[in-house]
Amino acid sequence: MKYTVDKKEQYVVFTPMEEKLDSGLSPVLKSELLTVQAEGYNNLVLDMSQVKYADSSGLSALLVGNREFNRAGGIFIIASPQDHVMKLIKISMLDKVFNIVDSLEAAAEAIFIHEIEGREEEEED
Repeated sequence: MKYTVDKKEQYVVFTPMEEKLDSGLSPVLKSELLTVQAEGYNNLVLDMSQVKYADSSGLSALLVGNREFNRAGGIFIIASPQDHVMKLIKISMLDKVFNIVDSLEAAAEAIFIHEIEGREEEEED
């Protein structure tokens, strides 16, 4: 699986450089997402701008990433999904589960807000 990883201070942008996210690639994606988290990053932006097709195993990999980053108190954001991928997410009613934004800039804002809200909650405890 070809991909790029751009590590920022507060989050990582993971960009699959593949047109299809299917059963052949989804185990690799799951593994790579968990590796990023194991490196100590709690926030991840999955840039889906290059992915034109996904199947149920691809969505499963996204769910694993979403669950694990949320469990760690972070946020998992899907940025720039293509039309076919977005339709599959909506049909599966996962648009209610995932944090989906239109751009990397919107993802960065969502992470900033998530971090601020997390700090406020810590101060209240």
